[in-house]
Amino acid sequence: MKYFDAHCHVQFDDYDVDRDALIAHMQEEGVGGVVVGIDRASSEAARALVQNHPHLYSSVGLHPNYETQESFDEAHVLSLLADPKVVAVGECGLDYYRPAEVTDELKHAQKALFEQHVEVAAKTGTPLIVHGRPAKGTMDAYKDIIDILSSKKKEYGDQLRGDIHFFVGGIAEARALIDLDFTVSFTAVVTFARDYDDVVRFVPLTHILSETDAPYVAPAPRRGKRNDPLAVIDVVRALAGIRGEEEGLVQAALVDNAMRLFRI
Repeated sequence: MKYFDAHCHVQFDDYDVDRDALIAHMQEEGVGGVVVGIDRASSEAARALVQNHPHLYSSVGLHPNYETQESFDEAHVLSLLADPKVVAVGECGLDYYRPAEVTDELKHAQKALFEQHVEVAAKTGTPLIVHGRPAKGTMDAYKDIIDILSSKKKEYGDQLRGDIHFFVGGIAEARALIDLDFTVSFTAVVTFARDYDDVVRFVPLTHILSETDAPYVAPAPRRGKRNDPLAVIDVVRALAGIRGEEEGLVQAALVDNAMRLFRI
């Protein structure tokens, strides 16, 4: 495997027309990945999709923005985790950006949902895929995520691990997460925005993953179009350039990081 997309959604309807061809192209280019669930239906679809593709794996979780639409079903999560192709718990976490009104009640509900995911992940030794989206101009969601993970880390130790997907925090947030031995992953945003160059340089290469969050956030010059996991190649190239490191070295390290985290 030459590249690894730690977070994509190729089970979504966006790929109904060309999914098989895209997955075949990924295999030809040496691109593996985790197909990430955001609710019960998409988690089941991700698990089913990856069964016959040796370069693909899946996750099971409930995105915080779906907290009002669906309840966390621990028994269902555990049943999917029994499949060796299901390698992570998530997408889960906290989102204080999208809701029209972020109240104390909403934060409490999202935290409770996130903690349910953390408990299952830690007890089973399965890595988390964590979504963090702070309110504009703040780092509030990351602060709460770090507080929850820090508390649970005292209880579970090395059993609690994972990746902070689509990381948009700063150096302080990255340092706190690295201290918890979590990785952070970067998307194709790094191909066209310079906002995260400092944090990309700060994070040790051992704690970085590459991802696309496809179908979202296509790289330059495909901005505004549907993204796909092949864009992880652009992400790796951009990360190497920002860090001033040899591309082949970064490419190999990011695959190794993903293999180690997801125990593939």
